[in-house]
Amino acid sequence: MLRERGAHMSARYREENFRFNGPGKSTRNTTLRLRVLNGGPHGVLTAKGPAKFDGGVKTREETEIDVKDTHAVLDMLDQLGFRVGWTYPKRRSLWMLDGVAVTLDVLDFGWFVELEGPASALPELARSLGLDPARALRDSYSVMARKHQTARKPTKSAAIAVIRPSAAEEKKES
Repeated sequence: MLRERGAHMSARYREENFRFNGPGKSTRNTTLRLRVLNGGPHGVLTAKGPAKFDGGVKTREETEIDVKDTHAVLDMLDQLGFRVGWTYPKRRSLWMLDGVAVTLDVLDFGWFVELEGPASALPELARSLGLDPARALRDSYSVMARKHQTARKPTKSAAIAVIRPSAAEEKKES
């Protein structure tokens, strides 16, 4: 559908997302995430402010810097007291359509479309792509990933030992 509308793909890649828990009040309203692109070592460090919603459009302050050595950044954040809270992988395709970035993301817990551009253009473009802005998700990928990982955790019941004789011992007993 995007190609038929004249959109062009600008990138396709895999990324590993590291979501951090950090010290003090500075991280209570800001989330910190490191995205490692295509297995690294390059990536993007992102600080995101709180989200606001208006008519199905989410806005937030976001600051990003390109990272040449994700391992060094992980070490530095650790030294500053930030700990990786959880991680989640993502496959991403970036498209441009009518001055709006259309991002197609595949995560372990679903397929998603993100539109980024002038807020006034987003609801109409969303509807033209068959999306309902009123049903836009409020949770971030980070929150959804955490919920997904929590739901998949095994029970804390004690392990049950299963002892099977080796193939050689089974032949002896036969």
